Amino acid sequence: MGKRIEIVQYNSEWPAMFESERTVIKAALGSNLIAIHHIGSTAVPGLPAKPKIDIIAIARDRKRALPDLEGAGYQHKGEWNVPLKCGFTKRSDTDANLHLFFDENHPEIELNLLFRDYLRSNPDVRDEYAAIKKQILQDEISQQKIGKLSFPIYTIRKSIFINKIVKDIGFDRLRILKCLTDNEQNAIKMLRKDHFDRFGVLDPLNGNLDDVNHEHFMLYRGVEIVGYADIHILSKNEAEVHIFEAQNHYHYFNSVIKEWMKVHGYIDALK
Repeated sequence: MGKRIEIVQYNSEWPAMFESERTVIKAALGSNLIAIHHIGSTAVPGLPAKPKIDIIAIARDRKRALPDLEGAGYQHKGEWNVPLKCGFTKRSDTDANLHLFFDENHPEIELNLLFRDYLRSNPDVRDEYAAIKKQILQDEISQQKIGKLSFPIYTIRKSIFINKIVKDIGFDRLRILKCLTDNEQNAIKMLRKDHFDRFGVLDPLNGNLDDVNHEHFMLYRGVEIVGYADIHILSKNEAEVHIFEAQNHYHYFNSVIKEWMKVHGYIDALK
């Protein structure tokens, strides 16, 4: 199951720890760095948190950034649940999670900063969030990890409160995430059933959304699911894309998927 999730009281040293890691990251990326931000619970004064500094960095060049950060002690862990993001961890005197983006206008950057600033400005909501995190951890199941992405149930359960705040903030940009939660899986099953029922054929996945040869991308407007795509991996360099629903956002959804395929070395087998 891995290391247990522990929530500790706010540490006034966390901002200084972020500044120390900022210096390391700036030195590693040099002119490739566009911006860097302290995010997450350790960036909110008074908020109990896992003692890991969460950082967003934005770089210009992916190929340069990855080896430079690994040389600075950051281990590349893949995209996590955000296509085209690079996730890194560092475990040393300062434990840190680095979320690296290559588009300074990426919706997840804005969302994380808005959420952080909202908690900073609303201590009552901050304290409610702290209480919810502690309550979630009282259930031992929250320590477990699930799904292909191996995300802790704790993180998924927190998302219910986070989504409520995101909705209250009024954030409604389009964003794309990999399927992770029960709500997302249920939405996929409904969309697939409607699609295949319309054509009178059986769904080839038959509800097996953990098939390693399929990637499932969710299109959101804010916290509302407005689209879904199935990327079927056929070989190490071929994939086919099926967008089941995207309302009026097909071109945006498709453009991000095509960029993801390009980065991962896939060509579109349907062309």
